[in-house]
Amino acid sequence: MPQWAAFVGITGVVLVLLLVLSHLTQSSFSDGDSGSDEESDRPPEPPVDTDADRADIAVDIPTENSEFDQSKRGETNPDSASSSAHNPAEGTRAVDESSNPGPSSRPADTVDDRPDRTAADPTGPHWDSRTGRDAAAADRGVDPDSLSTGMVLANVAFSQGLFAVVLLGAAVYTAIPASALGIEFSVAYLETGLLWGAAAGVVFYLANELAAAAATRFGFDHEEDLRELLSPESVGGWLLLLGGVLPIIAVFEEFLFRAAMIGVPAAGFGLSPWLLAVVSSVAFALGHGMQGSIGVVVTGLLGFVLAAVFIVTGSLLVVVVAHYLVNALEFVVHEGLGLEWAETLEG
Repeated sequence: MPQWAAFVGITGVVLVLLLVLSHLTQSSFSDGDSGSDEESDRPPEPPVDTDADRADIAVDIPTENSEFDQSKRGETNPDSASSSAHNPAEGTRAVDESSNPGPSSRPADTVDDRPDRTAADPTGPHWDSRTGRDAAAADRGVDPDSLSTGMVLANVAFSQGLFAVVLLGAAVYTAIPASALGIEFSVAYLETGLLWGAAAGVVFYLANELAAAAATRFGFDHEEDLRELLSPESVGGWLLLLGGVLPIIAVFEEFLFRAAMIGVPAAGFGLSPWLLAVVSSVAFALGHGMQGSIGVVVTGLLGFVLAAVFIVTGSLLVVVVAHYLVNALEFVVHEGLGLEWAETLEG
């Protein structure tokens, strides 16, 4: 006998964990970007005039030091003493020259024993006087430039794959019927799912691009940092992305947001699938917060369209294939081929 409540509860836990993880990731990247922006916007500190500082030190050295050194060595200079006695003006001029040393008159053995400002003085270019910390060394978040594409792809594949395994195991353990999840085991189901899924994927991709371009035209920009961060730089990376990561994302997200959040509650508790579609679409949009506010809205609309297709066709395979093609076409067209075919609408 199916344990509908138990599966719905496990689905809720997975959903909460996914949203929390998405929020933490978004916050980390936002902090890292803001830290980089603050560093780049901070005006440079004026350079330290080391020559002037050395000159000031030379001026502050008392003239008795030379007499003390001479007396310590037992040496005198009678010529200079007599010259100063017979010619007071020349002695005064000598004192003036010693008080204003030029580059050639700087003592060669003068040692600057001051501490290194760039290493220990809180006046360096990276010192934050408001917080009393070195801003360059402060941990402000995750810098996207410090993460490799392979690292990000592995993290996404592992987290989403783990959640998918948990949900699938929960469905088997609670004896949820395959029909409630939109799954059938037949050749006709496979052929229909691939055909309609491919057609829907192309149409949804075009609609998604047009919606994003229209939002940009009216002054609402959308973030593309995540797509650029996941973009591979090698043939092996593209094979991993298109053949591993994107299929895992499509299977997990459709299994969670469409099958588990719409199909199971509708079949087990008799709830309206269209009401469940609205709830799942809102959660689907919130899980894509890294795409910016406009990206969240566009993703929410796409989620509702996918939910409608799931309700009408009753097939999980159709929405999985469509979801995969939307993501794959975005990467291949924009990052692989470098085409911005909807850019004319943005202007």
